[in-house]
Amino acid sequence: MSNFYFTINSKIIIMCLILIARNQHHQYKLILAANRDEFYARESEQVNFWQDYPFILAGKDLSAGGTWMGITKVGKFCAITNYRDLKNVKSNAPSRGEVVLNYLTGSESAVEYSEILINRGEMYNGFNLIYGTVDELFYYSNKSNQVEKLENSIYGLSNHFLDTPWHKNIRAKARFTELISQNELSEDSFLDLLTDDFQASDDELPETGVGKEWEKILSPIFIKSEIYGTRCSTIIKVTHDNQVEFTEVTHDSITSGDKRVSYNFKIE
Repeated sequence: MSNFYFTINSKIIIMCLILIARNQHHQYKLILAANRDEFYARESEQVNFWQDYPFILAGKDLSAGGTWMGITKVGKFCAITNYRDLKNVKSNAPSRGEVVLNYLTGSESAVEYSEILINRGEMYNGFNLIYGTVDELFYYSNKSNQVEKLENSIYGLSNHFLDTPWHKNIRAKARFTELISQNELSEDSFLDLLTDDFQASDDELPETGVGKEWEKILSPIFIKSEIYGTRCSTIIKVTHDNQVEFTEVTHDSITSGDKRVSYNFKIE
C-alpha cells in the first residue's frame, strides 16, 4: 500500500464522489450528496463559516489552506474531485484546493471563471470542478479543458469525467435517484447511501495507475483502509425559496467516532 501513498503528491486534496440533482424534487431546486476521501494523516478542519471569509461555509485543508467544497451566503457553490491518473502526476503543481477557494472568494461570475480555468487549468494535476450558483452550475475538467453547463438532471462525478460509468458512480446514482424520488427527504437516508462500502468485482475495476489492490479499495462509495479513506460526508439541499440546509458528518477516526454538524441559512 505504501507505493500509493508516496506516489500521490502531498499537495493533492481528494474528493471522491459528488451526486447532483438539479430541479428534480418538488421542494428542492438543488440537492447534493458528496464524500471527501483523503489520507487520515492530512489535517483538516470541519465545515464552518471561515474567520477570514465569514461568507464562506466550507471545510478547510490545514496543510495547503484550500478547500474541497463550499457554498457562500450569496449562493456561489464550488466542489472539486481529482482526476485519478497517477502516471501523469506533477510533483510541483499547486494545490487544487485553491481552485475552489479562488472561485468562492473572488468576484468573477461562473462564466468569467470558466475563462480562467481554460487558460490556467493545466497548471494543476488532473481535476474536475463543479461550480456556479445554486441556480446555474457548470462542470469543467482540466483533462478535457472544456466547460459544460449542467441541465435539469441527475449527475454523478467521481475521479474521472462526469458520469463515467464506474461501479461507484453507477451504484451511487441509482440509490440517489431512488432517494430523491421520495416526497420527504431524510438526511439519514443520504448518509446511509454515502456510507455504502460495497466493493466492485475485479472485472468492474478501472485502470488508473494505482494497481489492482488499490483499485479495489477505492471502488466503493465509502472507502476504508489503514491510511486512507472517506473523511467526511456532506448533504446540501437548497429549497426553491433559497433556504440552504447543510449537513456534514466527519469520519476522522474509529476512536473518536463520527461528528455531525448542520447549518441552515437563507441565501442573500
